[in-house]
Amino acid sequence: TSMKNMEKELLCPVCQEMYKQPLVLPCTHNVCQACAREVLGQQGYIGHGGDPSSEPTSPASTPSTRSPRLSRRTLPKPDRLDRLLKSGFGTYPGRKRGALHPQVIMFPCPACQGDVELGERGLAGLFRNLTLERVVERYRQSVSVGGAILCQLCKPPPLEATKGCTECRATFCNECFKLFHPWGTQKAQHEPTLPTLSFRPKGLMCPDHKEEVTHYCKTCQRLVCQLCRVRRTHGGHKITPVLSAYQALKDKLTKSLTYILGNQDTVQTQICELEETVRHTEVSGQQAKEEVSQLVRGLGAVLEEKRASLLQAIKECQQERLARLSAQIQEHRSLLDGSGLVGYAQEVLKETDQPCFVQAAKQLHSRIARATEALQTFRPAASSSFRHCQLDVGREMKMLTELSFLQVPEAPVIDTQRTFAYDQIFLCWRLPPHSPPAWHYTIEFRRTDAPAQPGPARWQRREEVRGTSALLENPDTGSVYVLRVRGCNKAGYGEYSEDVHLHTPPAPVLHFFLDGRWGTSRERLAISKDQRAVRSVPGLPLLLAAERLLTGCHLSVDVVLGDVAVTQGRSYWACAVDPASYLVKVGVGLESKLQESFQGAPDVISPRYDPDSGHDSGAEDATVEASPPFAFLTIGMGKILLGSGASSNAGLTGRDGPAASCTVPLPPRLGICLDYERGRVSFLDAVSFRGLLECPLDCSGPVCPAFCFIGGGAVQLQEPVGTKPERKVTIGGFAKLD
Repeated sequence: TSMKNMEKELLCPVCQEMYKQPLVLPCTHNVCQACAREVLGQQGYIGHGGDPSSEPTSPASTPSTRSPRLSRRTLPKPDRLDRLLKSGFGTYPGRKRGALHPQVIMFPCPACQGDVELGERGLAGLFRNLTLERVVERYRQSVSVGGAILCQLCKPPPLEATKGCTECRATFCNECFKLFHPWGTQKAQHEPTLPTLSFRPKGLMCPDHKEEVTHYCKTCQRLVCQLCRVRRTHGGHKITPVLSAYQALKDKLTKSLTYILGNQDTVQTQICELEETVRHTEVSGQQAKEEVSQLVRGLGAVLEEKRASLLQAIKECQQERLARLSAQIQEHRSLLDGSGLVGYAQEVLKETDQPCFVQAAKQLHSRIARATEALQTFRPAASSSFRHCQLDVGREMKMLTELSFLQVPEAPVIDTQRTFAYDQIFLCWRLPPHSPPAWHYTIEFRRTDAPAQPGPARWQRREEVRGTSALLENPDTGSVYVLRVRGCNKAGYGEYSEDVHLHTPPAPVLHFFLDGRWGTSRERLAISKDQRAVRSVPGLPLLLAAERLLTGCHLSVDVVLGDVAVTQGRSYWACAVDPASYLVKVGVGLESKLQESFQGAPDVISPRYDPDSGHDSGAEDATVEASPPFAFLTIGMGKILLGSGASSNAGLTGRDGPAASCTVPLPPRLGICLDYERGRVSFLDAVSFRGLLECPLDCSGPVCPAFCFIGGGAVQLQEPVGTKPERKVTIGGFAKLD
């Protein structure tokens, strides 16, 4: 019963009949040997697909004597084929007509609709699928009536077999036996036997060496014989005995088949689901047709209404013009001799009573004067042209011609220059230039460093986000988030954007403003109105220092503190330093020590210019070195100065003595992370969150941010994301996705 339901697996994709002598193509699909020859012939190739000088081992390998019931195409006559082979076409099959050199044979596989490379030998290099032949034979016997043995060479429905041939290893009806054993050939000497089912094709033979295959090349995924193993073609390949390959493939196939058979309920459920999907597709398709028809009818109704309106306007204009022209015609007709106004004037002129004539002629003269003027300045009362009623429908025709189904939006492009994480995550994106519009967007994100959970990664989602930017509130600190966006319109959801990974700050963001009350004179420091930026303008001391460059330079240190002090926990803030700044120090310190050291402090000697200071160029100045409660990062001329003590967690005070220093490029933003309980300060690249320096800090009292300027420079505090007037999305309120 199971075999009766698998007939479609046994049909050749070319002739749609049961396989006869099937060949295995490199793409693993099968095709009848005769069908393959016909396909190659249609492609312009000649040959049998095998060595024409070899003796076929089965009736199906002699297509020139196939039964006429198979309706196969006949091959060229032997003498013509010999002439072709001797004329330079070669002795191997599959040579293209007119070709002078061997070429690779391409076979158009009817199953996968792709061109398969057969090599120079064509069909002669392919294996026969003997297993498929045996399955076809068993299937034929299972569907035959009364268990009768059928002819193996007949076109379906096959006739009952009457003879068998041990040499050909096949069963024949009388007609096919005569055709495949013609007189005057070697096959005519074959002795017929009774039909039997015991005939089986010989084992697989190597198409190159005609030897029995004994091994399997895993590299080429091809069966090979003993001669193939020693050839250069398989040098260095992984070759195993055919028994090992047989057992491995059989185990895999058995395991897969067992799984399928053990999940028949799932298969049936999926079939029901697919059938339901088919029904829904039919209903949805009909609804889509009705919607389109209704919309097109609506367009037609609008056009019809507009047509009626335009025609009515033309009609009214035409009637108004005709009325004016008719009145003008009547006026001119009254000027004809003996009619109308002229006739009346002629009669008035006959009046002899002078008073009465004057009374009547006074009014008549004005009418006659107007008529005379009309004759002298004749012009039709209305134009006959309707050019002002022309329509330009080029734009509308183009729109109607381009009218098509609405497409989903293309994948958005996340703006990595404007997207960043600080106290919140600011996400910004845009659609590609020629993308269909999006009505709204869906944002999805997840933590990549979250504890692993069974199953697929769980995304958090926010639906119907308007605009092209959003804020993600309350992100976890010290985490890595991956975010993506997709657009949606009436046609549905588009593709997701490429994933963007964002690092969140390692600690909660500290919000503060700059306080200029502490430090030196205000004429050298300019703090912005929002108290988030400060610029140091070098004054007279820096100009006077030019005369003392060779002996030492006394420069002023301008200090700006934050208006908030930290007394517990972990805090993080970021700032941007102008790369053109001469010398800027960014860091933290005890509030009391900072006020004592910098409030009204005299000029300090910069070790950058003092060769006797005992420090390398750019090291910490004397005041900071003598103050352990300070931790500063030195930036100058677009570089960051890192001392050798950085790797050993030494501070910037340089108490370990002179040491070699190195510089790294200044990143767009610097981050400072303060751990009050541990008494540690970390300086980071605020873009990549790569660590630059970590040093200890005395946290015995309130600690506040500090910025020092020597010469010209500028610092801009990172603005909190929450101050941007963008749409906010609360992370805690997102619905989780499976």
